Amino acid sequence: MFSTVAVDGAVRRWEDLRLQDFAQGFFFGAGFFTTFRIESGAPWFLARHLVRLRSSLAAFPHAVRPPPDELLSDGFVRETLQRCLRADAALGPDFRGVGKVSVSDGHVLLTFREPPAEAERLRGEGRVLDTWEPGAYRRGDPTLNHKGLSYFRQYARMERMPLLGNEAGEVCELPTANLFCVLDGALVTPPLSAPCLPGIVREVLLEAGQVGTLPVVERALPFDQLTAVSACVFTNAAMLATGVPRLMDRALPDSLALAQDLRARVEALAERAR
Repeated sequence: MFSTVAVDGAVRRWEDLRLQDFAQGFFFGAGFFTTFRIESGAPWFLARHLVRLRSSLAAFPHAVRPPPDELLSDGFVRETLQRCLRADAALGPDFRGVGKVSVSDGHVLLTFREPPAEAERLRGEGRVLDTWEPGAYRRGDPTLNHKGLSYFRQYARMERMPLLGNEAGEVCELPTANLFCVLDGALVTPPLSAPCLPGIVREVLLEAGQVGTLPVVERALPFDQLTAVSACVFTNAAMLATGVPRLMDRALPDSLALAQDLRARVEALAERAR
């Protein structure tokens, strides 16, 4: 992570932050965050990320102290981001990487990091998904629709990246990504009630409604239907879309091409939204 950060719009250094300013977030995970891609100094889908953050704060008004509304406005965060890029030569106006907005204790913290180290390899090779936890979630749990600072449950599973499912035997998500499968002539992603995080790339693809000839739909995805899947990808804001060349011991050679199509669609929509 880069040393330059911002707190409530003020450019600071990471090493100068005070723990007492984020005590509830640090000790109890009482807060939320969102991560977003930055290309040539421009944040992708930032307004959508901030809408999700504000929605999470509104859902837990007595557990997390919100910051003043203006600190989470699209214009304010964009200007803060630009001031950080200008202030640090290691970032610079053409920075390419990942931004993160964290909210807790009435404060907004903006940080930056490099692109994922394995990004290029995963674009070319994809990632095998061969482990699963069918009962990891409970169907309808609303807390899993929010990206809370108490993220250890997902963080501890990141290296293995299992398919996380609910007690009804339905796929929910991956620890850091939403899942899309080609099934019955459609590109299917689990519903929020599964539960899963309302990922921004997921949202963009659902709103697009179609990728190539495939309609994009939200519906329950039982584990026992994975044997009928013909291609699979997972999505998140940093990587956009990653192909799954092998799912549960089944080769899915069309997944890499599907991931490329999804990335192209998301990239075009991001450029249009800038």
